[in-house]
Amino acid sequence: MDYAQTLEYMFSQLPMFQRIGAAAYKANLDNTISLGNLTGNPHLKLKTIHVAGTNGKGSVSHMLASIMQENNLKTGLFSSPHLSDFRERIKVNGKMIDKKFVVDFVAEYKSEFKKLKPSFFEMTFALAMKWFEKCKTDIVIVETGMGGRLDSTNVILPLISVITNISLDHTRFLGDTIEAIAHEKAGIIKPGIPVVIGETNPESAAVFQKVAGSNHSPIVFADQTVNIIADLRHSNETIMEATAITPGLTLKLQSPMAGHYQTKNLATVLAAIDLLKNTYTEFEKISIGDGISKTIKNTGFKGRWQQLSKNPLTICDIAHNYDGITHIVNQLARMDYNRLHFVFGMVDDKNISGILNLLPGDATYYFCKADIPRGLDAVQLKTAAIEAGLRGECYDSVKKAYGAARKAAFEDDLIFVGGSTFVVAEII
Repeated sequence: MDYAQTLEYMFSQLPMFQRIGAAAYKANLDNTISLGNLTGNPHLKLKTIHVAGTNGKGSVSHMLASIMQENNLKTGLFSSPHLSDFRERIKVNGKMIDKKFVVDFVAEYKSEFKKLKPSFFEMTFALAMKWFEKCKTDIVIVETGMGGRLDSTNVILPLISVITNISLDHTRFLGDTIEAIAHEKAGIIKPGIPVVIGETNPESAAVFQKVAGSNHSPIVFADQTVNIIADLRHSNETIMEATAITPGLTLKLQSPMAGHYQTKNLATVLAAIDLLKNTYTEFEKISIGDGISKTIKNTGFKGRWQQLSKNPLTICDIAHNYDGITHIVNQLARMDYNRLHFVFGMVDDKNISGILNLLPGDATYYFCKADIPRGLDAVQLKTAAIEAGLRGECYDSVKKAYGAARKAAFEDDLIFVGGSTFVVAEII
């Protein structure tokens, strides 16, 4: 198979949660362990940082990777989902995995895949670890796919673990309470390995403290040790300026991710770096500022409060659950514009009515369905939106919805594209 045929095999033959949902979910690590044994367990030979959380884990992972890269460490980054190119998931110093390696890996183990029947994510994780081993990386940032305890990535033995935050998402698989979801995320905490928790939530903090305590793992809550003060006077800008205040140190930072919610992620990153510096002598001299400011340049990070156009101002963001959409709506409310045009689509396993009731009632909506089986039908979405007091029209595709918004908007209007990672991916 050539590269295109290999991708077709991966997307069509391997169950992929992002596309089909529950049918691709594996509630155990059996396949991952088998794939590790098959490929020589490269994940056990790598130095890693493990990042989980409901929201923010992608941003934190990319910032950490950029910081390591700026400190002359050969840095691997495993993240998901991809927006434009499968190889976005596996990078070394910002460069995507070689196509030939993908082809050769699948060809070498394809007969075993037929026996094991791995999911797309399980296979991709095995591929990534083998690539990072081949590249002789100094450090690898590993982002979980979903949850933590039963996520394929949870076979690694990291230097530190990071859990950004906890909110209600993927409740069908992780539980329908904050405590239950926290228990699943806390599954990445390993015996004796330090852990950073991004936010102190009364409903989840006790869970993390208990699990960390039973594992004799030092635990740090980032929001108790780092205070990030953002300059929010320039809401429309693509750069966020912030001051980070930590015990004994004040830093001026610039972040190319201008979403106001990034203040929490910045605090988590700084706490994680501080924990690394205090735990491992090899990281004592790690500097932070350039790594933060060059995150997009170094890693190619996309889809987080990303400006697509200036006239009219067009922003996209992959926030797709109640907590994430709340932050988006709050930031939109602080911005100056004449009319708001909202290109919006969802997947069918989210809290549809809850999210719709968050959205601004004075916007014009362009309802659409991303081109995946999990996408929520646009007519069904519009019907639910009407019940929430929203108004707009349905479109046959994301691109048609976006085109209609662009045609209707004036220069002093604002277009926002979101509701689903896959809606944003089709625009990008």
